[in-house]
Amino acid sequence: MKKIMWLAILGLLIAVPSWLAAQEGGGDYDHGSVGIFAEYFRFSPAASTTNFIGFGARAGFNMSHHVSLEGEMNYDFERNFTTICDNCASTTFVRTRLRPLTGLFGPKFETPGPFKFFVTGKVGFINFTTSSAAVTPGTVGTAITGVGGGGTHFAMYPGAGFEGFWGPFGLRLEAGDEVYLNNGTYNNLRVTFGPQIRF
Repeated sequence: MKKIMWLAILGLLIAVPSWLAAQEGGGDYDHGSVGIFAEYFRFSPAASTTNFIGFGARAGFNMSHHVSLEGEMNYDFERNFTTICDNCASTTFVRTRLRPLTGLFGPKFETPGPFKFFVTGKVGFINFTTSSAAVTPGTVGTAITGVGGGGTHFAMYPGAGFEGFWGPFGLRLEAGDEVYLNNGTYNNLRVTFGPQIRF
């Protein structure tokens, strides 16, 4: 069994350079992209604000050279506290009980080339859960199964950003306004940053 595993891994390692060369020969990596990201979410439901930090993942499939459809989901599980005084600045991260889970889907319109400017408009949901447990796949799964309950609200997200690619690998920075509806409209700053792989 171990020999079969090693042969499979060796075969994959041998195949990857030729696959990358074929992609480069085509010049486009024009099918889609996947990525993970760190997220900053400035939650502003009323006069007070809360700075959330979390992680997420996204996948996009190209409809043309300049338009793709993307879906993404992120889970915020820590709060950021920043203190600024005359001669000092400090920041701390604390695990939080209130944990927003966001799922969004929509188009992305981008400029051509390996370094792209893009705009996006997505719709979906934001779901507020409470938990004091450590962040594990089970905790995230519990938050996902809670979507559709009383803590779930319609969300819209207009955003813009930059991505740069070196072959199939790249980095993406994006910022926008995550708007959700709950007996009124609430605007919240959202910034994401992370690696992308295109194929």
